[in-house]
Amino acid sequence: MPIWRVSLITCGMSTRTDILCIGAALWDIIGRTPAPMRVGSDVAGRITRIPGGVALNIAMALVRAGANPQVLSAIGQDAAGDALIAEMTAGGVGCTYVYRAPDLPTDTYMAIEGAGGLIAAIADVHSLEIAGSKILAPLRDGRLGSDTAPWTGMVALDGNLTVSLLAEIASAPTFRAADLRVAPASPGKGERLLPLIARPGTVFYVNLEEAGLLCGTEFAASAEAARGLLARGAQRVLVTDGARDTTDASADGLLTLVPPQVQAVRITGAGDTFMAAHMAAEARGLSRDAALSHALRTAASYVAGGPEH
Repeated sequence: MPIWRVSLITCGMSTRTDILCIGAALWDIIGRTPAPMRVGSDVAGRITRIPGGVALNIAMALVRAGANPQVLSAIGQDAAGDALIAEMTAGGVGCTYVYRAPDLPTDTYMAIEGAGGLIAAIADVHSLEIAGSKILAPLRDGRLGSDTAPWTGMVALDGNLTVSLLAEIASAPTFRAADLRVAPASPGKGERLLPLIARPGTVFYVNLEEAGLLCGTEFAASAEAARGLLARGAQRVLVTDGARDTTDASADGLLTLVPPQVQAVRITGAGDTFMAAHMAAEARGLSRDAALSHALRTAASYVAGGPEH
């Protein structure tokens, strides 16, 4: 029986789902062009609005992998929020436990991608930050877990949450039995992950730049960065370095693989796709080597223009 089927293990009065995705669920507004760009460029391209945010991107990728995720986030009770909930539901993403903020707008992320990758981005996630620990209520009130009956499954955690909320999650009894998978934060916010660095049962998914920020230095390769994070106290890390390679490191050793080389069509969401594919593969029981290889192929396909949201 696949591990990601909805479990009938109960917690209080509720039924547990397999993978929780905690963090941003918002609208992505993405402008893409095949043309090279620099500051001040004005070029032709396409602008799309699609569901996004780290937690929701991972949840949508998990659905594509056959999983049954639930999102814990803050979404406004506005027209944009209603439309986002409708899209999530239609896409098979669980939104039963989303906090619908009555006085806050639905968050938005805006990015511009040119030839070669991301040019610039702005994340307006003020509603998620203001809602804070309210998004964790289902894990405390018995719907999904409590301090005495904690959640025991996988959790994909958005590293863009506030420092205080990440610190709270690091020490909260309701998370003590969780298989916590920390999603890449934006490079400028890598330090937010520090409260979780030494937490047992935590797996970090970071890129080369984020690894450097966490260690207060710069690394030349993913394997070097992975060793640095282990020395810093992390139990397991996966460090990506774009099209060059990715390293999975733990006390069991280092595994470095090179992803398939493809022509990049889009960049936004690639890291989330990689993480979701890797989580789903490990949930299926794939070996360490097979899980990493599968995740790299899936992310490469996405970057090349494969299945989107």
